[in-house]
This record gives sequence, structure tokens and C-alpha cells, in this order.
Amino acid sequence: MRKAIWLATFGYVFSVLILLSVLYWFLKNEGFDEMTFLTGSGFVLLLTVGWGYIITSHLMMPRKRTQEHLLDLTKNIIHELNIPLSTIQANSEMLARNTEEEKSRKRLGRISDAAKRLERLYEELVYTIKKEVHEIERESFDLKTLVEERVEIFREQERNPFVLELEPCQVMTDKIGCEQMLDNLIGNAMKYSSKTQPIRIVLKNRTLQIIDQGIGMDEAQLLKVFERFYQADNRQEGEGIGLSLVKTFCDTEGIEIAITSEKGSGTQVRLKLDSIVHAAFTS
Repeated sequence: MRKAIWLATFGYVFSVLILLSVLYWFLKNEGFDEMTFLTGSGFVLLLTVGWGYIITSHLMMPRKRTQEHLLDLTKNIIHELNIPLSTIQANSEMLARNTEEEKSRKRLGRISDAAKRLERLYEELVYTIKKEVHEIERESFDLKTLVEERVEIFREQERNPFVLELEPCQVMTDKIGCEQMLDNLIGNAMKYSSKTQPIRIVLKNRTLQIIDQGIGMDEAQLLKVFERFYQADNRQEGEGIGLSLVKTFCDTEGIEIAITSEKGSGTQVRLKLDSIVHAAFTS
């Protein structure tokens, strides 16, 4: 591909030089005045644009065909994944209703939880693919309700307690992207805190804060916190891409994000939501 680009570049430059030579010959023979200059320049510009379009189309066509093939293949695989996932969920729920033994019910519960997690990953994968194909439509919703829904899911893990101070806040944004942002921030707060420490979430005055009392970070770690694959504590599970995705979403939506932290004293994430607060809600 790189060789083809270099050859196309050389061919394009060489073609432009020939056209400029033709322009020079034309002006020399016809005489240089405003009309001949505009006529010759317009002809050269037209040929240059057309030739550039042909070269670019030729170079991009193989990549476009590959992308379309991969997209179709991915869509088919995702569709096939949804079938066994639905089967697992339906059968585990059916078995749980007909099982009396406590140990078996717990095992089925774990299977059901894993299936729900897979369903969530499936939805995120579909969302990511759709976002690559076309722009995701923004929708209006109450952020307070969404935060409560996401917290309820984390509460099922029976880990950290939550302290919520939420006021209604109607926003207009990419809802699934917002869910992913919340999940990453809440998940991080839990991951880097002991199981007994509460996670405090405050939504007031167009600002969302997620506060933990975990291990915290020093200044050097804070400088790298949004870097892809960076983890403040390598002993924790994860790929280190959560906060990178959060930052990308915030930048796309115009949300100001700030993180303050102190080693051993916890971390506070602050999101200013002015850019996504629904205009009808503020009037």
C-alpha cells in the first residue's frame, strides 16, 4: 500500500508538472493577459482535480471493499452471538424456577449474571460498530434516572455501599456512550476502594461528581491517567482503557472533566455538563 501511495504521488506530481508546462506554452504563444491566464489556469485546475479524484478513488477502493466485507462479517457474527446468549438466559431462568437446592440456585444465578454481562458487552459491541458506520443520534433523558439505574446494577455485586445526592438533570446526548462513561467511572471507584468504603455520587448544578475513599493517585499518576492502556495499579484487573474512553466521550460531547486525587485519600471525578444539558430543561 505504501509503495502504491508513493507511485501515485510521483505520478500526480509529474502530471501536474506537465500541465504547468502546457500552461506555460499556452501563455507564451497566446500572450499573457487576464483572459488567457484565467482560461489556461481553469483548464489546468480542472484536469488536476479530475486526475486527483481518479488516483484517490483507485487507492481507496481496495480499503473500502475490505471495510465493507469486515463490517458485513462482523454484523453476521454479532447476530449469531445473540442466539446462544438468549438461549443461555432463557434456560438458566427456567432452571432456577424449578430448582430447590440452594447451591444449584447460586450457580444458576452466576450463570445468569454472566449472561447479562455478555448481553451488555454485546450491546456495546453493536453500539461501537454503529458509531463507526454513522453518527449516533443524541436523545433526551434524565441523567438522575440513568445514574440510579447504573448504580442499581453495581449494587447487585454486593460490594461497596453507595451514597447518592441526585437532582433531576435533563440532558441531550449519546445515551449508550453516557452509560459506558458512568460504568467506567463507577467501576474504577469500586475497583480502587475497599469493599466497605462508600462511593458517593453527587449530581447538582449541572455537575456530576463521583467520589471514592480508595488508594488515590499521586501527581505523576494523574498526569498519565487518560493515557490508553495506563493503569495506576497494575495489580488490578483491566486493560487500562476505561478512562481513555471516558475522556474521548467527554471531548466529543464538550463535557469538562477534572480529576483530583491524593495518595491514600481517594479520588474525585468532576464532570461539568453545561454542554449537554437540554435547552428545554433550562428554560
